[in-house]
Amino acid sequence: MSSSDATTGFEESLKQLEEIVNKMEQGQLSLEQSLGAFEQGVKLTRQCQSTLKQAEQRVSKLMPKDDSYELNDFTEE
Repeated sequence: MSSSDATTGFEESLKQLEEIVNKMEQGQLSLEQSLGAFEQGVKLTRQCQSTLKQAEQRVSKLMPKDDSYELNDFTEE
């Protein structure tokens, strides 16, 4: 998978996750539909986490080990 495909896949997964959350927040899904949506959301979340981990590993390989650069956790301000 090329980085462009990974980016598209990641963005599409995030979009699908957002749609699932919106549907569940509306409260109009049956229990069975909610369970299915939850399962799909967990699957998409794992895919996104995997893609982000791969990106982090690629960045780590590109960063010089001797320099003072270090990866920090992202925090929204």
